[in-house]
Amino acid sequence: MVCLDTSFLIDVLRGEKRAEEIEKRLDEGTEPVKVASPTVMELISGALLSNNPETEKQKVHQLLSYLIVLSLDKESAIIAGNTEAELTKAGEKIDVEDIMIGAIAKKGNETLLTRNKKHFEKIKGLKIENY
Repeated sequence: MVCLDTSFLIDVLRGEKRAEEIEKRLDEGTEPVKVASPTVMELISGALLSNNPETEKQKVHQLLSYLIVLSLDKESAIIAGNTEAELTKAGEKIDVEDIMIGAIAKKGNETLLTRNKKHFEKIKGLKIENY
């Protein structure tokens, strides 16, 4: 089971070759491909802040139509809160969106596919696939 990070989806939208090759492999697989709800927020925000917001927003919506969106529920929010406190105490702060994405993936026992291994490897127990 795989959960796609924002970095991967941005690379897909930009037509990055490595991301497209992985996307093709995922499309050929039998497991559902998922994304965490904070990733949706990041993608929409990025699209609306772009030079061509309507076109970019349509691309994001089209991409998301093929994915299962995992929500930040009570259990994953508790994991996120614990993680943020641990990282803050250790002086290892990362973006709250990344903490939520990691917590959602961790709760669902998903492997997070990301280009941003440096941040996510700080979340204990999170399975990561870097590309």
